Amino acid sequence: MRVVIAGGHGQIALRLERLLAAGGHEPVGLIRRPEQGEALREAGAEPVLMDLESASSAELAGVLTGADAAVFAAGAGPGSGADRKDTVDRAAAVLFADAAERAGVRRFVVVSSMGADAAHEGEEVFDAYLRAKGAADDAVRSRAGLDWTVLRPGMLTNDAGTGLVRLEARTGRGPVPRDDVAAVLAELLETPATAGLTLELISGSVPVTVAVKDIAGN
Repeated sequence: MRVVIAGGHGQIALRLERLLAAGGHEPVGLIRRPEQGEALREAGAEPVLMDLESASSAELAGVLTGADAAVFAAGAGPGSGADRKDTVDRAAAVLFADAAERAGVRRFVVVSSMGADAAHEGEEVFDAYLRAKGAADDAVRSRAGLDWTVLRPGMLTNDAGTGLVRLEARTGRGPVPRDDVAAVLAELLETPATAGLTLELISGSVPVTVAVKDIAGN
């Protein structure tokens, strides 16, 4: 598969790119700065310079044309204010979904966040983040032209992955290593029967491949 990943230099994205390349796939990562390209090449991905806050739907569609799947893993990141939560975590996700539809790329996987809710209340920056992610999820899930899956991990850690997770519609809160999030994303891309599902993910006791097959069967 040729898989285009928005936010290609992110911590989860780089892990996913390594997994996809090792599996014989062709990851393509969208990056904002040229100096980020070397990290993607080392991960086995093709870097493409594209700023999601200024790109047009047509420009993004040009990159997505011919791809088999798209993954939205971009984020404004820690230290950013509420405005960028909206322009990146919400608006860029919507733009990427627009471009995928335009390019005829049906398979679309979103890295969201546990607690994402467009109606979430609160005045803190994290509250704005949860609203932005929730609104983005809603926008993606409303599109008939996408075979979407929304993944909502719990608290992300840099602990070594265990390959053991809990993946359900509702898991309750908990931590999960970024390694295991990337492994689940790679497995979701290989499992089209997970289209139409919004899933929560935390560490657990079920091997990743089994967890994805189980939820696809439900």
